[in-house]
Amino acid sequence: MIIIRDLVKTTGVKILLVVLDGIGDLPCKEEKTPLELAKTPNLDSLVKKSATGLHLPIDYGITPGSGPGHLGIFGYEPQKIVIGRGILEALGVGLEVKDTDLAVRGNFATVKYENRIPIVVDRRAGRIPTEENRRLVERISSHIKEIEGVKIILKSGMEHRLAMLLRFPYSLTSEAEKINDTDPQVSGKPPLRAQGQTEVAERVAQILNQFIERVAELLQNETQANYLLLRGFSVKPSLLSFEEKFGLKAGCIAVYPMYKGLASLVGMKVIPFEGETIKDEIETLRREWDHFDFFFIHIKKTDSYGEDGNWEGKTKVIEEFDSYLPELLALKPSVLCITGDHSTPCVLRSHSWHPVPTLIYSPYVLGYTSQRFTERECLKGELGVFYSFKLMPLLLAYAGALKKFGA
Repeated sequence: MIIIRDLVKTTGVKILLVVLDGIGDLPCKEEKTPLELAKTPNLDSLVKKSATGLHLPIDYGITPGSGPGHLGIFGYEPQKIVIGRGILEALGVGLEVKDTDLAVRGNFATVKYENRIPIVVDRRAGRIPTEENRRLVERISSHIKEIEGVKIILKSGMEHRLAMLLRFPYSLTSEAEKINDTDPQVSGKPPLRAQGQTEVAERVAQILNQFIERVAELLQNETQANYLLLRGFSVKPSLLSFEEKFGLKAGCIAVYPMYKGLASLVGMKVIPFEGETIKDEIETLRREWDHFDFFFIHIKKTDSYGEDGNWEGKTKVIEEFDSYLPELLALKPSVLCITGDHSTPCVLRSHSWHPVPTLIYSPYVLGYTSQRFTERECLKGELGVFYSFKLMPLLLAYAGALKKFGA
């Protein structure tokens, strides 16, 4: 196996990776995707001078979660590294995760009761405001601090999301995370009961079920967020850092906690900043430009609108990003890559297995194979269809940062 780190020469390299979350799509109006519907003069100009293609986040026909989707484009083989969403959410909100912790991601949800059985009406509780989330988390935290000697640590995320740590008095192994999600993934069904696949996991599941029941009692009079769904159970993993793999000092600019968590997990520095807009992210990039070799910028709303089936909203976010593209180019990165972590077709309202459009701008591309940055046009590009974990070697190569292999 080729060890990429042994080939890297990073002097003066500046690589900028922009992830438009869930950017890939399917026809939703006039047989066009949001990328095809969007008015993107700057992307249209850039794509002609770029290498284009489509990446497969996992494998043919396999739908990725956000965790494996991002790990792939960060250069880690997602099929070999399985990480629960809980650890990402916990790291993303700034919780210190210990070897004694089980991390969990929580979603506030709306349920109705039929014969005392909760039925999920809205898995995201209408995407309640983050301020409302904080109020509810403070209330739960003040009432539930410990169950059977296990400490309960909660912290609010964005909108309906929260992170939870179950802190045990002893270290945990991966056996403890073998628990099913309680989120049924669809409306109209009751939440699932947590069940462990091992003896250790079953003990954890019993604590989780007690916690869920007590939270339901506390929230029963809330109009929207009256229940809590849990998923992504995970213990702290051990990974080779991004800098160890690729020799790059990397910075992350993201709004949502989970993506900060993903970056933190591989050793990227999460850059703090005020605001939540694309403009705020780009201003942060400009401020920090001299401090890192590699930047990961995450833009979430393309995915959120895809999950909501809102092709108009997704199209507008693409157009907004396009308007800021000249500011990214003005920084003169060695390589600019624009892609997504997965596809989120509006017609499916969920992640999908479809390959993801990818653009690499560099002085060393063939170029002039694609006319627009769209799914169909990227299919014509020089990169072809490739596995996502091959993206980082490509970015290093297009930056002129890889030495020759062998004599």
